[in-house]
Amino acid sequence: MEPLTHFLTGACISRAAGLNRKTLLATTTCVLAAEAADLDVLWYFKGPIRGFAHHRGITHTFVGVPFVAAFVIGFVYLLWLIKRRRPPKPAGAATGPPLPPTPRWGLLYLFAVIAGLSHILLDFTNNYGVRPFEPFSYKWYSWDIVFIFEPLLYVFFFLGLAMPGLFALINEEIGARRKPRGRIGATIALVLMVALWGFRDYHHRRAIAALNARLYHGADPLRVSAFPYYLNPFKWYGVAETQDFFERVIVDSQTPEVDPAARSETRYKYEETPVTQAAKQTRLGQVYLDWAQYPMLEVEQVEGRTLDVDFAGTGYLVRFFDLRFDYPDLGGGRRSLGARVLLDKNLQEVAEWFGTRSQRPDLMTPPPENGK
Repeated sequence: MEPLTHFLTGACISRAAGLNRKTLLATTTCVLAAEAADLDVLWYFKGPIRGFAHHRGITHTFVGVPFVAAFVIGFVYLLWLIKRRRPPKPAGAATGPPLPPTPRWGLLYLFAVIAGLSHILLDFTNNYGVRPFEPFSYKWYSWDIVFIFEPLLYVFFFLGLAMPGLFALINEEIGARRKPRGRIGATIALVLMVALWGFRDYHHRRAIAALNARLYHGADPLRVSAFPYYLNPFKWYGVAETQDFFERVIVDSQTPEVDPAARSETRYKYEETPVTQAAKQTRLGQVYLDWAQYPMLEVEQVEGRTLDVDFAGTGYLVRFFDLRFDYPDLGGGRRSLGARVLLDKNLQEVAEWFGTRSQRPDLMTPPPENGK
């Protein structure tokens, strides 16, 4: 999921479980720990391929969560030291039992671990997937029920976090006695999120069953998948794999009906050639195919200067993309999360890109001539 959803989930966990009433800095810790796993973006400073290889890697695992939590606690401790040097502000009206003046660091570490586990769970719900058992297993797992951007979750978080504060301001205006607030609203927000998952999972299963029950140009499907759209819980992007091709369809899980508008699209599997084999053996090819569930390769013969890269004679531009993210009616025809490899006429790698636009290529060091 995108970062804001993780931050807000951490805040709701702190309030719903009453963690913010057990020690100072509980909500701050939960909010930071709920998003801290995405620190793996730092790998992108070593290049897009290295970053992609480590995205949702060790920081998104059961082994990595305790270490990420320790890092968060270290950061919160620095914040605490800075705060201690500032003069204290006048105490306001009490909203609950007084807390010890020093944070309970062991308890905060436990909260950070819980919030870190929530990050793995949230990322598991969308179709990008996670590898929670790394380094013992590098298998990807995904629930495929929630789009990476889910507006309904923002509605739930607003009701759970913002509305209690608004009611508190109203109570202050009318002179009502202040009480500890936010716990019930945050609990409702989390319950609604889980209910949304259950609802989405039910319709996801209906979409999968509908895809499995159908023949595709007379062929039985070997496997099928259904991927979510945002807002509309009944609309799914279906991919069915047969022996020779992939079928891309829209599924209405409310009916349930496959391809209600009769706009299905057939993508034949790529032909294995020396060019595709060479591209798959490159650094980018290995990383990409380790992650992709429905990989497709397209080969284009190019010549001379191509995409800001000079090379002599004829070469081959090989495009990688995953049908999971090739939504038929999203992105204006652009493929998300694609990659490209440029090979020379000897099938040696010249350059590689992550992304489908004309970005700056990552040039390879040319091999020495005649082995010198």
